Amino acid sequence: MRRNTEKPSGTLPYTSFQMAKEVYADPEVTGKNRYKYFERPFLPFHQQMPLNVVFAATKTEPYTFPTTSAKYPSIPSKCTVGTQTDYRDAEVQTDPYSPEYVVCQESIPELLTLATLTWGRGLPAGQAEVEMIERAREKRAWEATLPCLSDTSQFEKRRRMMNAMERKEWAFREQEIEKLQEIRLEVLKELLKKRDENQNEVNMKHLNAQWSKLQEAKEAKLAQIQHRHVSAIRKLVGKGKNIEGKLERRNIIKDYSDYASQVYGPLSRLGRFPDNNSEDFVVKNHYLNTYEGLVELESCLPDFVTQPRIRPPKPKVTNTKAGFLKRAARMEHELAEVHKAILDKKNKVLEPKKLLRFLQRKSLPQPRLPTPTLEMSSNEEEDIEMAVIYLQKLLRGRVVQNTMFEGKEKRLELIQELRTSHALQEDDRLLKKAEKQVTLALQRQRNLHEHKVSLVENHLAGLEGRVLADMFDFLSKELVRLQEERRIHAFAMLAERQRRMREAEESGRRQVEQRRLREEDQIFKEVVKVHQSTVTSYLEDIILNTEENTAEEQARAEIEKMAEEINDIAYEMESRRTQLQSEEIVAELVYSFLIPEVQKDFVKEKVRNAQQKHILAAHQIIHRHTEAMLKKNFVEQQQDEVSDIDQLLEEETQNEKNN
Repeated sequence: MRRNTEKPSGTLPYTSFQMAKEVYADPEVTGKNRYKYFERPFLPFHQQMPLNVVFAATKTEPYTFPTTSAKYPSIPSKCTVGTQTDYRDAEVQTDPYSPEYVVCQESIPELLTLATLTWGRGLPAGQAEVEMIERAREKRAWEATLPCLSDTSQFEKRRRMMNAMERKEWAFREQEIEKLQEIRLEVLKELLKKRDENQNEVNMKHLNAQWSKLQEAKEAKLAQIQHRHVSAIRKLVGKGKNIEGKLERRNIIKDYSDYASQVYGPLSRLGRFPDNNSEDFVVKNHYLNTYEGLVELESCLPDFVTQPRIRPPKPKVTNTKAGFLKRAARMEHELAEVHKAILDKKNKVLEPKKLLRFLQRKSLPQPRLPTPTLEMSSNEEEDIEMAVIYLQKLLRGRVVQNTMFEGKEKRLELIQELRTSHALQEDDRLLKKAEKQVTLALQRQRNLHEHKVSLVENHLAGLEGRVLADMFDFLSKELVRLQEERRIHAFAMLAERQRRMREAEESGRRQVEQRRLREEDQIFKEVVKVHQSTVTSYLEDIILNTEENTAEEQARAEIEKMAEEINDIAYEMESRRTQLQSEEIVAELVYSFLIPEVQKDFVKEKVRNAQQKHILAAHQIIHRHTEAMLKKNFVEQQQDEVSDIDQLLEEETQNEKNN
């Protein structure tokens, strides 16, 4: 019968035991350990008694009767006061409070079976601990129902019950192992899922980075194509303006008169950057660049600057209620002013010069320095000088023109006011009207011509643009298709490589897991086999020892019984034996012991003599062959020594000849 007495995991010890009585020290609740149980004292008039208050029993000393000689009882020097407290179970404690206990004699509390559970390792108890406690109770109840070992008639029943319990425990242990394996599989699945998610995230990051790089390259390529397109269109427009390809000289006057020309607004694409380092000459002033500075500057200015006090002049002659002069009145007013000015000029009399009372010094103007002249040696230098003078005139004229333009821009409002207030003459108005009609006719002709030219150019540009657009569209689509094809091919190769790597890793991991499972199963089988063999050997030893002891006891009892019977028979035979019977017994002993022993020795000697000749023949054969081999080896060794000596002699003679 093979049994395993190993306890399954998760069960409590169920064997009966006796706990040694432990003497616990005084907790000294009211002594030096009072701070461990401290709480505010109970005040009936202050607050209501909480439900979780535990009273601490005061330490009472045994009463001692006073001696007859003492008249008064002794007054103790110290007084202990009972403190009411809650046994604290706070987070700062490493181990919760456990009260002192005393085990009654010959009693085994069920609570002591949970002594192996501590805080953090089984406490506070969960569902697994509760199930473990229930199994331990069932095990103890089952042990109570086992038949007693002293009852041999119930031994078979006890064995069947123990076998059934052992099978039940092994089934429970297998269930726990399966649960543990399921938990491990779930954890492994979660780890694999998490690893796949991380790998997918990394792959997505790589794909997004690659996609962004491709998009940047695409945008750069499109910008380059757009730049080339604009440049080509600009060249086509330039060629369209000069279809015949005539060489046109630069018109300096036209360039300087046109404010949109290269002189005033140079193009950067032609290599001119007029605004370079323009910030170096910008005046950075706190009062002009910030709002606070403007407010401060405005506060420093007088009132008449921010609040102008200009009063419009009132006309002297008002012919209308609104204060404006009519055309006839305005003409009369102007004629009157002109007539008055003429009369004042005519009637003006020259005043006679007064005689000088004192001499006065007349300051003579300083004579002008002579203008230096340069004699020209050739007509070429004279042309250069004339060109320089002409350029100076142009520049000076341009400066005057700019000054006049700036003045016109500054006084534009006044000019508009004068134009509205002063009407032109009839001839001037007719002349302006004729000029306007001629200008409008020229503008209509120019617009019509420009419209025709623009239609032709638009039609040609449309045809060229359509052809170029179709060609560029085809090229761009072909480029995108090739790039996408290469990218998809690269992604496919990368995915295939990753798939193969993952399959190799997964197959290796699966092999390792299978090998580990086989090793664990083999280890478990070996452990179970060892446990079973141990239990089997233990039970066999017990049974054999029991059988030997029982057989020895029975044999001794039977031998003693037979010895008593034989002694009784021998004593009775000795008392009734005659001389003839004694001689007969001696002859029987000699015949039964001595003669068979002599015959046995004779047979042994005969067998030994028969085997001796065979042993001698075998020895002779063996020694003959060994002696021949020894002689042969000896002769070969002597021949080798002689050959070595001859070789040495030859070498010595050769050396002497050489010397």
